[in-house]
Formats: sequence, C-alpha cells, structure tokens
Amino acid sequence: MEKVALITGGTRGIGLGIGHKLAEKGWSLALNGMRPEENVDTLHEFGDYPGKVIYVRGNIGDASERERIMRECLAEFDHINALINNAGVAPATRSDLLQTSPESYDRVMEINLKGPFFLSQHLANHMIKAKEEHPGEFFTIINISSISATIASINRGEYCISKAGMSMMTKLFSARLGEFDIPVYEVRPGIILTDMTGPVKAKYDQLFEDGLAIQRRWGLPEDVGKAVSSLVDQDFPYSTGQVLMVDGGLTIERL
Repeated sequence: MEKVALITGGTRGIGLGIGHKLAEKGWSLALNGMRPEENVDTLHEFGDYPGKVIYVRGNIGDASERERIMRECLAEFDHINALINNAGVAPATRSDLLQTSPESYDRVMEINLKGPFFLSQHLANHMIKAKEEHPGEFFTIINISSISATIASINRGEYCISKAGMSMMTKLFSARLGEFDIPVYEVRPGIILTDMTGPVKAKYDQLFEDGLAIQRRWGLPEDVGKAVSSLVDQDFPYSTGQVLMVDGGLTIERL
C-alpha cells in the first residue's frame, strides 16, 4: 500500500520541514495551505522525490472547507496513513490577556484546535475502516503542538490555550484509537525559526546566546521533521499518547 500523509500547513515552516523528511522516505503527500496554488513557490521542491505530492487548498478552521480538503485527499489517494495536524496561527495582534478579543480567540481556536479535532475525528473513522481491510498497515495521527501548551504567554493567551487543548486532544484520541492499534502522538516544538518567528529573531538570537535553552541555537523545521519521520517509521511503537519534545532542552528546569 502506498504510504500517504496529509500535512496541514505543509507548504511552509515546520510543515514544509516535515514534508521534506517524509518525501525523502518515499511517502506521497497531500500538502494543505490557504494560499492559491500559483502563490505556493515551495511545491517545486518536491519534484525529485519518488512519491506523489499534491496541494490541497483550504482553511481547516472552516467546516465546509475542511470537508472539501478531506474529500479531495481521499479522492486522489483513496487512503491516508498519517494525519499530521501542523497548521496553526498566532493571534493577528498580540494583546494582553485582559484585553484579548472574542474575535481573536475564536479565530485562533478554530484553526489551532477545532480544525485539528474534527479532521482527526473524520480521518480516525477512515483509518479504522482501512485498518480492518488492511490489518498489517500502519496508520497514525501526529499533532504538532508547542511549548506554549505548558508555558504561559500572557500576550497570546488564546494561542497557549489552543496548544494545551491539542495536548489533551492527543491523549483523548490515543485512548479511543488504542483498540484499533492506531497510535496518536504529540510533537511539541520549542522556538523554531520560521516566518512566524522571523519578526522576533533578533530578540531570540540574544536569548539563545544568554542560555535560554540548553542547546544554544534556534530549532529548525528539519528538527521537527526528523522527529515526525521517526514516528511514522514506527520507531516508537509502544508510546501512543506521549509527547516528543523538540525544544533543545528549553523546558528543562534549571537553577
């Protein structure tokens, strides 16, 4: 059976790093994003890989678009072995917790948590049926959260709540899908150099230099990609529901 992964937010940043690592191993990919395909200049980077790569445009936070994304993926590939819930947004404007608007809260939660929840629900049902038909095949859901799941940032509270929710979502789906031998994992990146963190690069350059993390460098999308690649290689077969930290030791408590 062809190995197929749907990677939300897969054409830039962490999602792109994950895509490259899976494509190197021969996986076929459905890369989701919100831009028109003609504006996605990273698609050409997959031309030399053996697997098929398609672009599926749509906002996972919107129910109708979410349904269309899943229809298009399954029409093209017939099955999805791995759902990588990577797409996420920061607040459009960082606001103090005491001034966070309902509009900002709803936007972040719809894309960062509601969308992944219902994508997982839909594809979990698909995976259960596919597993019954192909009991020897591997299926998995991998949630890309953030150290913000446990570290409080009072000027982007809605983002922290969404990632904490994704962490519980991992536990819930792992518990529900255990009887079907479908593992669910959470990969929790630290501070990764992407277009989202680009505007604060100078700030974090200095923080890393001052010892913010044990490994004094930025995390890279390929660091997260390697972690996900190891999970889909079934290197952690007895670890469903667990968190794989990719943060350079940032969250280790030190004196």
